[in-house]
Amino acid sequence: METTLRGVGVSHGVAVGEVRHMGTAVLEPPAKQIPAEDAEREQGRARKAVDAVAADLIARGNLAGGEAQAVLEAQALMAQDPELMADVERRIAVGSTAERAVYDAFAAYRALLAGAGEYLAGRVADLDDVRNRIVARLLGVPMPGVPDSDEPYVLIARDLAPADTALLDPTLVLGFVTEEGGPTSHSAILARALGVPAVVALPGAGELAEGTVIAVDGSTGEIFVNPSTEKKAELEAAAAARKAALAASSGPGATSDGHKVPLLANVGGPADVPAAVEAGAEGVGLFRTEFLFLDDSKTAPSEEKQIEAYRQVLEAFPEGRVVVRVLDAGADKPLEFLTPADEPNPALGVRGLRTLLDHPDVLRTQLTALAKAAEGLPVYLEVMAPMVADRTDAKAFADACREAGLRAKFGAMVEIPSAALRARSILQEVEFLSLGTNDLAQYTFAADRQVGAVSRLQDPWQPALLDLVALSAEAAKAEGKSCGVCGEAASDPLLACVLTGLGVTSLSMGAASIPYVRGTLAKYTLAQCERAAAAARAADTAEEARAAAQAVLSGE
Repeated sequence: METTLRGVGVSHGVAVGEVRHMGTAVLEPPAKQIPAEDAEREQGRARKAVDAVAADLIARGNLAGGEAQAVLEAQALMAQDPELMADVERRIAVGSTAERAVYDAFAAYRALLAGAGEYLAGRVADLDDVRNRIVARLLGVPMPGVPDSDEPYVLIARDLAPADTALLDPTLVLGFVTEEGGPTSHSAILARALGVPAVVALPGAGELAEGTVIAVDGSTGEIFVNPSTEKKAELEAAAAARKAALAASSGPGATSDGHKVPLLANVGGPADVPAAVEAGAEGVGLFRTEFLFLDDSKTAPSEEKQIEAYRQVLEAFPEGRVVVRVLDAGADKPLEFLTPADEPNPALGVRGLRTLLDHPDVLRTQLTALAKAAEGLPVYLEVMAPMVADRTDAKAFADACREAGLRAKFGAMVEIPSAALRARSILQEVEFLSLGTNDLAQYTFAADRQVGAVSRLQDPWQPALLDLVALSAEAAKAEGKSCGVCGEAASDPLLACVLTGLGVTSLSMGAASIPYVRGTLAKYTLAQCERAAAAARAADTAEEARAAAQAVLSGE
């Protein structure tokens, strides 16, 4: 019998296949005492296992490249955390086995994270994955992870760790469904980069029986259990139509009446550039630079190393626009040499531009490296600061750019509601705005982007979030300046039309989403987009906003 379930669609496409479940988590090791003379040997085993897991995570990151590499390198740092290792060795010294000491030390750290505010609580899934990998290695059992299968399947999991998502084989994993996660979680972002249909935040996903045939619609978030022949044909026809439309769509982003909306790519490093070029990106709307700083959490990368990495990306877009975000350290991206270790709530503490203004030498080196990397290249370089709260922040950043001799446009990210509310004031100091809708939603609704239980508040269709986008775009228009969106909201083709109607001047997204957005935007006039935007803002819920916009654009 066919039944329909609904989660949160986070990656476009349709997948039909049999259910396969993620490998189960490592069992809790027995609590047994070891003789004192065995403590040194067990400590050695623990260190060896931790180093091996960290090396494996880094190797997976090198293979995956791009955003996945930065995420996995952060996990490797988590595995080798000195305080955690000291706790493990202390527990072994008083009689625990290596595997039990690791299990208990991680449990204690897990409790600290879970109680340290929503932002850090979102790191619990990553921490659990690191623990499971270390304990599995010590016990000599298979790593938890993606099931072995010779036939393509739909993967079901409570949540997917970055290490698993990054190396999913799209020829075998047709799509995936998770109980946890949200539209801006690491797994969702990586799924879009892979082009794998995905639905997250689906309660009861784990109860789907192994081998059950399901159809996953990553656009609507619908899961059809035991779909009928007619339903499968309907979904496959819709997918084929979308694919044909994508193939027919090319060139710069624009509405059907010629209103230009540049479609740019979000990249996490040079490894993401080929996919962006292939997708026809008109430039880069968000170049995340954290990947350079995660290689070694104890020191900042040299100016020379930064120049080399930046130039690789700049050279790929001659005559194109490349918007670089300076280092966004803090919160879920702690760096030992920069970020405080004892903040009660890092998401609301010294993060982003605040961190860089506290360490002006790090900011100066990065800005100087960007200036030198762009020398002699016919690229339109723009540099923006993360987590700008007000005009004072914007002025401090613009002053730093000028002092570094940077010949580029300076901009501010709108991720804090105060920046949207006072956008016109901020634009007295900088030349453009870029809306980071992921964090803007997080701070607007006090809803951690990694916590599935509050995923409805992370929905970028929330009318309150659309109001803040409109405020920013209107301020930019009044000042004769640009206002783009570089958050995950831009990857939703229907929402891209609404954002255009709100006055957003460019859209930046994962490369895999560009053809979908280009093809959808080309169907409608600017006036239709504006009417859809007005209808969405007049709604009271995200669901009503989406339905209202859809009704306008479909002529209902």
